[in-house]
Amino acid sequence: MAALRAAGCVFAEEEAELLLAAAGTPAELAALVDRRVAGEPLELVVGWAEFRGLRIAVEPGVFVPRRRTEFLVEQALAHAPDAAVVVDLCCGSGALGAALADVLGDVEVHAADIDPAAVRCARRNLAAHGGHVHTGDLFEALPGRLRGRIDLLAANVPYVPTGEVPLLPAEARDHEPPAALDGGPDGLDVLRRVVAGAPRWLAPGGLLLVETSERQAPEALDVFARGGLTARLAASEEGYAHVVTGVRER
Repeated sequence: MAALRAAGCVFAEEEAELLLAAAGTPAELAALVDRRVAGEPLELVVGWAEFRGLRIAVEPGVFVPRRRTEFLVEQALAHAPDAAVVVDLCCGSGALGAALADVLGDVEVHAADIDPAAVRCARRNLAAHGGHVHTGDLFEALPGRLRGRIDLLAANVPYVPTGEVPLLPAEARDHEPPAALDGGPDGLDVLRRVVAGAPRWLAPGGLLLVETSERQAPEALDVFARGGLTARLAASEEGYAHVVTGVRER
């Protein structure tokens, strides 16, 4: 614990307990502590992150799901409680798909990511839900039979402006894939691509939900509207989270 405190870990005692639980031998514990002291995110060191009460498997090189993104799940469940076909696009570890399937129950859940490491993690996390995980760039990864059938499309797209990526905390900047963070010059490049393709894949009345920042929200709403979706913004002051929801009207 002293090493963790010296390295600036604010919750050193709690972290020490998690590292002890993850280690099988004193040598393994020492190796895990060394990784944490070197700045690797705790979730990547122990191999999992908590997300809406679930233990989501993560591994080095995979984006760690953020607690603020739980708000996106809340919004999805509130507005599409009867969704039968769910897609987690830009899925990373598959945390969104797993959390949605955990509540919705008997749903057809798909996830897709361009990063093979993310796909590997997502397959582990969605296996219990019978999930289908695909490798590829956005909608190109999805099977054609989903076109026009998706009730709920959750996309936690990268939305950090390129110029601000170097300003991110070292845990993210140095240990997570740049493609999962960098959203282009204004942070909305991937969001625009998702919105452009979504109407062809959503079922009538289907929902697209995307996380963004407070600063980007007005432009994101305009992008949704120009894409033919009826858009609204939801915000959580407590979680400092902003989610744009778009509906494909019937």
